Amino acid sequence: MRENITVALIYDFDGTLAPGNMQEYDFIPAVGKSNMEFWQEANALAEQQDADQVLTYMARMIQEAQSKGLSLRRDAFRESGRNVKFYAGVEEWFKRINAYGAERGVNILHYVNSSGLKEIIEGTAIAHEFKNIYACSFLYNVDGIAYWPAVAVNYTNKTQFIFKINKGVESVFDTHDVNRFMEESKRPVPFSRMIYFGDGTTDIPCMKLVKNFGGHSIAVYNPQEAGQRTLLNDLIRDNRVNHVCPADYSEGSEIDVVVKTIIDKMVLDYRLSQLEVARG
Repeated sequence: MRENITVALIYDFDGTLAPGNMQEYDFIPAVGKSNMEFWQEANALAEQQDADQVLTYMARMIQEAQSKGLSLRRDAFRESGRNVKFYAGVEEWFKRINAYGAERGVNILHYVNSSGLKEIIEGTAIAHEFKNIYACSFLYNVDGIAYWPAVAVNYTNKTQFIFKINKGVESVFDTHDVNRFMEESKRPVPFSRMIYFGDGTTDIPCMKLVKNFGGHSIAVYNPQEAGQRTLLNDLIRDNRVNHVCPADYSEGSEIDVVVKTIIDKMVLDYRLSQLEVARG
């Protein structure tokens, strides 16, 4: 009987699965700001205070919502997520890739690893497709009102979640299990069976980590933005990613062909390793 293997597909969210930033679909217009105004103010605050840009954007979200009398409840953020639009093919992608894997004895797990807001992602049409969503989130008081960051995910601490997936640790809080020794052969998702999808500089540490440990990294770009592929090709030259593809997840698209080919390779690599063990 053929033994199934597990493969993890790990996605950044903003710019990778959906164009732009998730706050731009609903939240920023609701507080009466343009996208440029909101991000400029958040980044200026970070520069003035020598602070983390992720923490300052979260602070600005709380401040702006309070000043406009908008709800800071989890359900309000989730409702905002309903307005997020995706790149072509995203909503059909998961079922199709899961089926492709199943036909080959592969259990596909999908994860989000994002500097966006978990609560907004939870409200999107694809939230149910993910085994876990690692992203920024708020603390809530006894009345259910967001008042402080609970998790802030920036470009370097994104890498911690790659190790959590590798060892099967779902909790953000749990720092014990993710740091304890575990033999490579006993880890639920080997690095070599990870595919990481990202679109920008905040993803580079994760993309390079996955690639360097034997997995595959794919840099994606908005096909509507001319010249983006040329810029991202530098990541291949610098040995940071394996592939650059337009963010079109439709059947037969470039990224569809690349991912299916990677899955096929992972299956063959596993079978070859099993033959080597049997001969040994």
